[in-house]
Amino acid sequence: MDEMVCTEKGVHAQTVECVGHEMPDDGKLCDLAEFFRVFGDSTRIRILYALSKSELCVCDLSKLLGASQSAISHQLQILRSSRLVKYRREGKTVFYSLDDEHIFSILNMGIEHLEE
Repeated sequence: MDEMVCTEKGVHAQTVECVGHEMPDDGKLCDLAEFFRVFGDSTRIRILYALSKSELCVCDLSKLLGASQSAISHQLQILRSSRLVKYRREGKTVFYSLDDEHIFSILNMGIEHLEE
């Protein structure tokens, strides 16, 4: 563990100053942490992955994931409020899809990282 701690007490002031100027403000970093927190649930990840392949309704997702429609609806509400999924109504059916291509990219980058 000691090898992971600085043994020299000097601060690299120029580096710290450069990085400090590029850091987003605390509010933006808190929003980013909240954004990634939504990815911390395996059911939500499974929903996002399924929606990256096709637009689906709650019934489809329920069958595909082996979860109740109520549980899927709850998770979709979280994903909608985080602007990760969008929906459209067709008659009495509501179809869900990823909000934009960025969500697909984030999922793919995560999978690629795990496969390295």
